Amino acid sequence: MTPYDLVVNRWGTRFMGRHFPSSIGKGGLTRDKREGDGATPVGTHRIVGMLYRPDRLVRPANWAVPIRLGDLWSDDPQHEDYNLMVRAPYPCSHEKLRRADPLYDIVIIIDWNWPYAEYRRGSAIFLHAWRKPRHPTEGCVAFRQDHLRWIAERIRYKTRVIVS
Repeated sequence: MTPYDLVVNRWGTRFMGRHFPSSIGKGGLTRDKREGDGATPVGTHRIVGMLYRPDRLVRPANWAVPIRLGDLWSDDPQHEDYNLMVRAPYPCSHEKLRRADPLYDIVIIIDWNWPYAEYRRGSAIFLHAWRKPRHPTEGCVAFRQDHLRWIAERIRYKTRVIVS
């Protein structure tokens, strides 16, 4: 492990010598992730993207991509676009990326079941803002908004997300 690794467990996250309170999935941690189990997958994951709401904040990193109206994430394991960003209109099961609440103002995407998704192994695992302190997620890792922003600004090419 390096200081640039985000190390996540049920008690919080370490990054660059700091500890951040964080939430994991309502299903706890798992080594056998399945679609809809609400669990956060254990393992070492790469960061493959960052999205942000340009109408709410400035770009947190020069490689972050703006979330536009109509941006969605496919979570339909039957569809060829399963676990990929898609655009509306999209007839299959999906999650809106441009939300009314601030949960997805910054979205850090890890490589769980990506880019070649295996059927029912679970769609995207994001790092995003939490609903309220320590409130469990559907499998993602969530942070206080200002902490997520601090983390997003300091992620480097070699940063990994290590869930244990």
